[in-house]
Amino acid sequence: MITDPWFYAVAIPAVLLFGISKGGFGGGLGTAAVPLMALVISPVRAAAILLPILCIMDLVAMWKFRGKWLWPELKILLPASLLGILAGTLLFEYMSVSVVRLIVGAVAISFTLHYWINKKRSSSADLPHYPRSYALLGGSVAGFTSFVAHSGGPPISMYLLRRPLDRTEFAGTTILFFAVVNYVKLIPYAWLGQFDTDNLATSAALVVLAPIGVLIGAWLHKRVTDRFFFGMVYVLLFAVGLKLIVDGVTPYL
Repeated sequence: MITDPWFYAVAIPAVLLFGISKGGFGGGLGTAAVPLMALVISPVRAAAILLPILCIMDLVAMWKFRGKWLWPELKILLPASLLGILAGTLLFEYMSVSVVRLIVGAVAISFTLHYWINKKRSSSADLPHYPRSYALLGGSVAGFTSFVAHSGGPPISMYLLRRPLDRTEFAGTTILFFAVVNYVKLIPYAWLGQFDTDNLATSAALVVLAPIGVLIGAWLHKRVTDRFFFGMVYVLLFAVGLKLIVDGVTPYL
């Protein structure tokens, strides 16, 4: 078990942030958790420690948003995510986490800039919706980036924010999507030897924060308007994109 106090100084807020995100804010907040923990440990180990905690969060979040997800979206998103997880598993020993962060960060920033530019000409409700076939791309990219660094929030947000969903449907759909993805990820993570006793003991020490973070997120979700909620998600998506780019470029400087 990790005993370094600096680790817990970043891990505790990271876990709470992820829980708040899962509690009703679409996953964008949680993308910063692995980069935060990677300040003191490797991102691969940070992802391994977080995964069992995320699985507990998923159970609490599904209970809070039970029945609020949209199956027509998930029927395409979930099978596509399995392709992304499979690709992540096969490329695990060869891929660069920094490159993945750069790609996801660049797409997140370009998407939010495109949205803000278009918003000056029309309201978000008037912007054209993505066809459901785009879920194949969003789901597979989310599955891959979620496998690498639990950063599947931006790809899913980029698709669902341009679908005709209200904030509760958006939150519920992302919650069930990542619940399935995270439980599927347990299999390849175990196969790749990521769940050693040290990592599992550290996960156990932090898991008490899982329901606390989710319940805080659910409480906040009920107290903000649709306009504020989606506006905040776009701002968070942009901020996360910047963070991912910085983290991706740093190893090459």
